[in-house]
Amino acid sequence: MRDLLTEKQAGTWRYGVLYLCLLAPFFFLSYGFANHYAESLSHVPSIVFAWERHIPLLPWTIVPYWSIDLFYGLSLLLCWNRFELNRHALRLLTAQLISIGCFLAFPLMFSQQRPELQGFFGWCFDVLMGFDRPYNQAPSLHIVLLLILWDFYRRHVATSWRWLVHLWSGLIGISVLTTWQHHFIDLPTGLLVGALCLWLFPLQVKSPFASEPLQQRQSKHIKMAIFYAIPAIILLVLACWLRSWALWLIYPALSFALLSLAYALVRVHWLQKTPQGNLTPAAWILFLLYLFCAWINSRIWTQKHPENSLVLHLSQHGIMLELGRIPSQPQPNTQAWMDCCAELPVAAHTVYAQYVSLDLTVLEAQQLQQAVKVFEQLYQESQYHHIRHIVVFCALGYSRSSAVLAAWILQKGWAEQTDQAIAMIQQARPWIVLKQQQILELKKFNHELK
Repeated sequence: MRDLLTEKQAGTWRYGVLYLCLLAPFFFLSYGFANHYAESLSHVPSIVFAWERHIPLLPWTIVPYWSIDLFYGLSLLLCWNRFELNRHALRLLTAQLISIGCFLAFPLMFSQQRPELQGFFGWCFDVLMGFDRPYNQAPSLHIVLLLILWDFYRRHVATSWRWLVHLWSGLIGISVLTTWQHHFIDLPTGLLVGALCLWLFPLQVKSPFASEPLQQRQSKHIKMAIFYAIPAIILLVLACWLRSWALWLIYPALSFALLSLAYALVRVHWLQKTPQGNLTPAAWILFLLYLFCAWINSRIWTQKHPENSLVLHLSQHGIMLELGRIPSQPQPNTQAWMDCCAELPVAAHTVYAQYVSLDLTVLEAQQLQQAVKVFEQLYQESQYHHIRHIVVFCALGYSRSSAVLAAWILQKGWAEQTDQAIAMIQQARPWIVLKQQQILELKKFNHELK
């Protein structure tokens, strides 16, 4: 994915012009249709908090507000290759479809009356009002597109200029309030829809529409799907019932719903961990509450044993093989890292590899084969770089990482029987947890080695 993202293809801008000729008319026609539909209704409600009355009208912020139109058009002409262009266009199209669908299904109206303005800024507002009406509120399409464009331009500018992208994006975000175009509720809902568009069409990780061929659905997947579906349904019902401040509950409801589907459909890549160990911006936004809870959970369960455990000292290569929980901070470059945890990010390392899986699920024999292949490559690379410490980790360092390490020990022939490999790990780390089903998969893996 990373090569496809950075490879530059000549003439891509021509296809960008074609996309622009298709997306621009669709944008104005669909947006105008939603406006006229809301205007034809006898009553259109507003969702506004009392404190919003104190938000000042800052006429000059119409400039950053309008600038998003320029950045929208330019982005389709600046894509490096067809892959990026196609994904970017799909993001913009999906943003429009979801937003317009919300405007038609739940029309809202801006409730404050903007005073008459003069001069250049007043002219800008007059032009805007010639096309826009005080409808099309939540989610703010401005914010939806802003998040998509921010993700685009932060990748396309030099690192030394990235601060300018963040600054101007911040001004555009604030301008939807200070131009008196939107109420506050439109901003978080816009961020949510924008993150969903980024998540649906990622650039660095596997698409959510792709399947996971190496693992079959287990009973644990169904149980975890139900576990996350219950709070998703409860929160959504509360949000629709209580309205007002309770609309914030839509955010965690969507997070839990996506997690539920990730387990039900066996989609570990839905958590969007990048090959460098971080998460995509979309995953950070969509799963922030879950990530926080998962991190706290990993620290609570391992508070008595935060240290790594030395499992093997391979004296012939001078390598020490350790098992542990996901590290809290960037670790020294004198260590190599094998990551088995899908749900939590980790700072990138010089020598790093991953085979991630969903929490509380069993790694099947064919998954263990793939994980061992990845681990073996890391092991060989560690020798090449003269690295003396290799750490295998998952969230707790109890189950997934233990299974991968046990499988690798069996593959290397340092233990003949599955029970022996597990005993080697238990001797160093007695608190590991390998369920009977996981042990059976390890035995199946070992049987296929012979």
